[in-house]
Amino acid sequence: MRQMVLVGFLQAQNCTTLASAWRHPDARSDFTTAAYYQRIGQILEEGKFQMGFFDDRLAMPDIYGGNPAEVVANGVRVVKIDPVVTLMAMAFGTKYLGIGSTASTTYYEPFDVARRFQTVDHMIGGRAAWNVVTSVNDGEAHNMGRDVHMDHDLRYDRADEFMEIVHSCWDGWEDDALVVDKTTGLFAHPEKVHRLEYEGKFLKSHGTFTVPRSPQGHPVVIQAGSSARGKVFAARWAETMFVGYPDFATARRDYAAMKAAIAALNRDPDNVTINTIAYPVVAETRAEAEDKWALIDSLYKEVDGLSLLSEALNYDFKKKAMDEAFTDGELEGMSGMQAMRDRVMEQTGRNPTVRDFLEVTRRGRPREAIIGSGKDIADRLEQWFSEGACDGFVIAGTHTPGTFEDFVRFVVPELQRRGLSPKEYKGATLRENLGLGRPEIGGWKLKSA
Repeated sequence: MRQMVLVGFLQAQNCTTLASAWRHPDARSDFTTAAYYQRIGQILEEGKFQMGFFDDRLAMPDIYGGNPAEVVANGVRVVKIDPVVTLMAMAFGTKYLGIGSTASTTYYEPFDVARRFQTVDHMIGGRAAWNVVTSVNDGEAHNMGRDVHMDHDLRYDRADEFMEIVHSCWDGWEDDALVVDKTTGLFAHPEKVHRLEYEGKFLKSHGTFTVPRSPQGHPVVIQAGSSARGKVFAARWAETMFVGYPDFATARRDYAAMKAAIAALNRDPDNVTINTIAYPVVAETRAEAEDKWALIDSLYKEVDGLSLLSEALNYDFKKKAMDEAFTDGELEGMSGMQAMRDRVMEQTGRNPTVRDFLEVTRRGRPREAIIGSGKDIADRLEQWFSEGACDGFVIAGTHTPGTFEDFVRFVVPELQRRGLSPKEYKGATLRENLGLGRPEIGGWKLKSA
């Protein structure tokens, strides 16, 4: 029986996906300690989540107003510790949970990313995943020594070359290349270790990779591109996708379209899982859940939404009055998450205002929060999963670790009772638990029809 994927959406920072989460009275404040992340991992593992996933940005969201003081004072995602190191801390407190982390193709080097994530995969027994991003704003560019962020589509063109180098590195050692035979003195078969010679428009790499194949071949590749160019990139490279479908009708349409795009590249769409974000607020009864939601919603501040919009769209929203419409030129100049901009323009049917952006995106607030009992939440998830809208869910926390504790306590048993979620892990590696095959050498290369 087909079962849904469950992913815990995590942040190596002072809040969850909600900038207001740290203000919740039940939120833990020891977010710079290993114990904090290990506890979250253990909760997810108790609920048989296939994966926990760390999002990341390379800057705090201080584009708003051009001054970090306001976002620092309000704690708007200002602490961002290294997610790969945090991943390792969580992994050493768990046994089966897959753990993914973000690394940018715009600001890192492909050999470095290939080596780091392949090493992580060895260290945690084949449970690693890499979330591929192209980054979004000038704040990240400035921190990394650049003047401006690269244009949107060019970032993806460069990222395609980046992925070709990374996969070529991961293919550098065949599965049985490593021998370590002390009797014969043979360490590795030289004919099974291959040198890379790559010269592209943006990137080049020449040399022999230094890390053998890992327990699951190589880390699982995560992608979340939602713009037109991002979807093309995801169709080629993703092994599991994170999306944000706003409603059921859109989800069914876009899910089918993405599966078709994957198949058009002669990739097996059943070997790519597509998982949409969900904000569950759950309690024993619906009335209790609604009380929880009232508290969560009261924690939001307008500065949260405006700072996060500025971060995501690479445009200072403090330049505009709340009800002043953006000009065509200003909208065109938003070089960050263009799918977000396009959704606001589509839904308003005109040049939107700052207030329109806040209301449509609900940036800083849970979009389409699911509120109710364990049965209520399970009913909603089952409908989307069973009726062709997704393969699973990225569960986002309104506060940590409470959201995950409540979900595992109230929702997971109901999903397991219906046979929609596993009661035990299927194997030791993330690929096994996601139902993905071991990658073949060269399997990433595009095949002609």
